[in-house]
Amino acid sequence: MSLFKNMLSSGESLFLNPIALDYDYIPKLVPYRENQQHYMAQCIKPLLQERNGKNLLITGTPGIGKTVAVKWVLKDLEENTDNIECIYVNCWKKDTPYKIAVDICEQLGYPWTQTKRTEDLLKEVIKSLNKKTAVIVLDEIDKLQELSIVYTLTEDVYKKSIFLITNDKEWLSKIDQRLKSRLMPETMEFKPYNREETEGILKQRISYAFPKGVISNDTLKIISDKTYEISDIRTGLFLLKESANIAENKGKKKVDLEEAQEAILRLSKGYNSKDVEGDSKEILELIKRLSGKSTQEIYDIYKQSSNISYRSFQRKIKELADLNQIQIEEINKGGKYHIVKYGSVKSLKEF
Repeated sequence: MSLFKNMLSSGESLFLNPIALDYDYIPKLVPYRENQQHYMAQCIKPLLQERNGKNLLITGTPGIGKTVAVKWVLKDLEENTDNIECIYVNCWKKDTPYKIAVDICEQLGYPWTQTKRTEDLLKEVIKSLNKKTAVIVLDEIDKLQELSIVYTLTEDVYKKSIFLITNDKEWLSKIDQRLKSRLMPETMEFKPYNREETEGILKQRISYAFPKGVISNDTLKIISDKTYEISDIRTGLFLLKESANIAENKGKKKVDLEEAQEAILRLSKGYNSKDVEGDSKEILELIKRLSGKSTQEIYDIYKQSSNISYRSFQRKIKELADLNQIQIEEINKGGKYHIVKYGSVKSLKEF
């Protein structure tokens, strides 16, 4: 029996579609959240008759599908009508009225934002949104520094549904009564996934991300159990990707219990730059020196000493971001591109 029969050859990969392990990835179906999505659709339904929709406050602990479910509804809506403008803003990243106004302008295709004040940008936003009806999603609303923009959108957009997402169940009770009376939101709480649902979600993502047979049933079970214990699907997605990376670095063609247990150990200890190996380690060191440069600029320098393709390089960059080693920021100035910054962002426990 050959010692190398079950080893990956150069250029082979365990991953079929690693993007499917991103938490923000929107699958064709969002299992176990059908009732919640139906409720969202009912809040939006009046907009299809040119009437004002209902506002909705969505609460629940981190990592249980709130954002993915909402984004799936928006995607489905966009595929079925051109008459409703769908706006999604993450208030952790855009935490001031000005940043939100700029973000919405960019989503609406209004490029002249650099020299304008918040009030001027909001006038453009309101003018554009009032040409149609709108669904406006403000995710992580509790991270917004100042709520005046929510009041403006509530008052001045004629026909809309505003969805507010937060991990803080008490958020609504903390806001100004004047805003609360304007919003008058329906409320919906997402409950954590049970053990069977947790395993079902991870099994679905495995079918998208890996060729058949790469993840054994034993590997799935130990990762699923850990994910259920922490009650955060992001944990499971991290463990699947990390255990596959470990197996791939060993040249293995499948992920066994050994790699899953190693990934869980890394999760419990906290991942650090010493754990990054091979090409990823070299790329991380380069980013450390070139922090703030674009992905393309860093790749142009790295390819001088490597024959890695740009697609593979992008995947390595994304994995480093998933491992909390770097930050990737999207820039829209004279075209869309990404800059890469060395250093960590929020850990799973910080959400």
